[in-house]
Amino acid sequence: MTAAALPSPLRIGLSRGALELKVFLRERAAVIFTLGMPAILLLIFGTIFKGEVGRTGVDFRQYIAAGIIASGIMSTTFVSLGITIAQERDDGTLKRLYGTPMPRAAYFIGKTIAALVLSLLETVVLFVLGSLLFGLKPPSTPERWLTFAWVFVAGVTVCTLLGIAISSVPRSGRSAAAVLNVPYLVLQFISGVYYTFSDLPSGVQQVGALFPLKWISQGLRSALLPDTLLAAEPAHSWEHGRTGLVLAAWGVAGLVLCLTTFRWKRRRDA
Repeated sequence: MTAAALPSPLRIGLSRGALELKVFLRERAAVIFTLGMPAILLLIFGTIFKGEVGRTGVDFRQYIAAGIIASGIMSTTFVSLGITIAQERDDGTLKRLYGTPMPRAAYFIGKTIAALVLSLLETVVLFVLGSLLFGLKPPSTPERWLTFAWVFVAGVTVCTLLGIAISSVPRSGRSAAAVLNVPYLVLQFISGVYYTFSDLPSGVQQVGALFPLKWISQGLRSALLPDTLLAAEPAHSWEHGRTGLVLAAWGVAGLVLCLTTFRWKRRRDA
């Protein structure tokens, strides 16, 4: 008697993605922290800081809103995904999945789908808040919509790969939140999320430019804010080409790290 063929990795991955979303949405604390924290930060910083960015005519709160949308993408991918995978490794979930006939790729497809949907939801929430409270407007031309789309997809892809890769760093599931939130918090302050990037010290700018959050923030600003803001950008250009190259490089690096460092078992089980 011939054994029934397993569904394709894509089909299983789609099912796992739906399951991942259901599990996440049932955990109120995770929902509030992951989706609510960027919104709270937007409200706080939008209330504290007012005025315009230099003499560009751009409301500083709109500048912050674009940056927090970028950091929200990183929150739902790099941070949330890395913590979840580290916890699943620690409690033995990954080890049990490894022992099933499920294709390995299906697990990562499911995680990626969940990260993409949550990032989209986070972006919608932050954009609505920014629009209602600070006058943030959607992209005004098809070209800007295209820019928004590719920066969003590239940002989600890069941060998802890096989240999967860094999930192997924490020694336990309990330490994962501390380990992953430290680089996330630092990058927000050196990537032009809460401050105008050109106002940061030159050394800080050079360090921030090494990491993807700076370029995701800049790419989203180019799609959501007027070109008068270019006067406040360090290169006086949106640098779309460089943004694409930096994100592509980080994507390749993240993929290599995933393939070489990902572990299905805890260190003590190896």
